[in-house]
Amino acid sequence: MNNNDIYDVVIIGSGPSGLAAAIYAQRAKLNTITIEKQYMSGGQVLNTYEVDNYPGLPEINGFDMGQKFRQHAEKLGAKFIKDEVLELNIMDKIKKVHCKNNEFLTKTVIIATGAQHRLLEVKGEQELYGKGVSYCATCDGAFYKEKTVAVVGGGDVALEDAIFLSRLCKKVYLIHRRDEFRGVKILQEKVFSIDNIEVIWDTVVDEICGENEVTSINVSNVKTKDNKTLDVDGVFVAIGIIPNSHIFEKHLKLDEANYIIANEDCKTSVDGVFVAGDVRTKALRQIVTAVSDGANAITSIEKYLATKF
Repeated sequence: MNNNDIYDVVIIGSGPSGLAAAIYAQRAKLNTITIEKQYMSGGQVLNTYEVDNYPGLPEINGFDMGQKFRQHAEKLGAKFIKDEVLELNIMDKIKKVHCKNNEFLTKTVIIATGAQHRLLEVKGEQELYGKGVSYCATCDGAFYKEKTVAVVGGGDVALEDAIFLSRLCKKVYLIHRRDEFRGVKILQEKVFSIDNIEVIWDTVVDEICGENEVTSINVSNVKTKDNKTLDVDGVFVAIGIIPNSHIFEKHLKLDEANYIIANEDCKTSVDGVFVAGDVRTKALRQIVTAVSDGANAITSIEKYLATKF
């Protein structure tokens, strides 16, 4: 086996954590390749209308931020390949990453696969996906100018979506199953200040209705059990995320929510395998913490390579 055929690092995923890892890997002169499943780098940040909490880049939109991260990595010589990882053989010193179209040998792996949107799992959701049901307000909001929509959720993303949609839509219902939001106070204050956002507390969606497009939703109050129908043209679901960890679950230790267990050093339960970004156990999932994970993972890898190879 020729050592030139073995990478120092294979990064799986090209969201903020994967791109930061690629940047730090290039600066460390590590032989690295980043595998990206999606057509464009950036991960979930691409779906963010405005990023206002990343230091030094106030009010940048998510698409531009993702492109800046990618361009930075490319400027340093980072290599990318479009492919989908299907399986890992990671118990040996030299790891194998099996993809649809390629197989890579590597000394270390960084899992930066991020997370995906959690579903409501109610009648009509799948049938009307793309016909009024959306998980990305910034992607699809323009279709609902001067229309009435509902946003479901109570965290930062739901509040951000409601604020964004209020600029386009005639009316925004913000439906939350509890009696207070989980999102940060500054977003809550903004939501409460906007006249065309109506907050509906203690309420869940039971059904999304319509034939070829969304026409209404049936909701119920979790306390009073009262039911009612809201006429809406679209439903934007923002009730959390699920880690993209399923192909790693038989190899690595996961927590009860299926996040890959690792501390700030990003070391997983398997030697030479590291994890970064939203797929890792952590208290705060933000762009800034994803980027720091990418840096920490490469720092840990440099130490690992120095002692193991």
